[in-house]
Amino acid sequence: MTVQIRTLDSEDAPLYHELRLRALREHPEAFATSYEEARARSMADVAGRLAPGPEQVTLGAFDHDGLVGMATLVRPTKAKLRHRATLAAMYVAPEARERSLGRALLERILAVAVEWGVSDVVLAVTVGNHAARKLYASAGFVTYGVEPRSLCVGGHFYDVELMNLQLQ
Repeated sequence: MTVQIRTLDSEDAPLYHELRLRALREHPEAFATSYEEARARSMADVAGRLAPGPEQVTLGAFDHDGLVGMATLVRPTKAKLRHRATLAAMYVAPEARERSLGRALLERILAVAVEWGVSDVVLAVTVGNHAARKLYASAGFVTYGVEPRSLCVGGHFYDVELMNLQLQ
């Protein structure tokens, strides 16, 4: 099965929004944004957030079922922080897992980081999300700390593992 990974833009907003809502509904402990917050966003706002630029890009993975994976890379605008980029909002739909799609998305997003000239990519993964942690570790990310009680979902606290990959 052929999977296409490409940069998403404003025209992809409806597909992206649908997958994002699914991710937030099915795994609220994995994302800082709540389902309710994302659902309340207008399609114009979603489209605006997808506009690729020098500081942010969202990649989407497509197969015969449509958009089945996504990942966002964000680079700070402050000069002292521009050596780093943050990988955020990575998600692969359950029916598309076990096909190395997550690895392909991660490799492509890291290629963007290299193009940007950043030396480090950082991310936060919820403690207990073993599949995601294993993927990130296999790409060379190392843990540099744990933020206790980072997220609160329905009165339950979740710790997040902070990971870093040195590219240069």
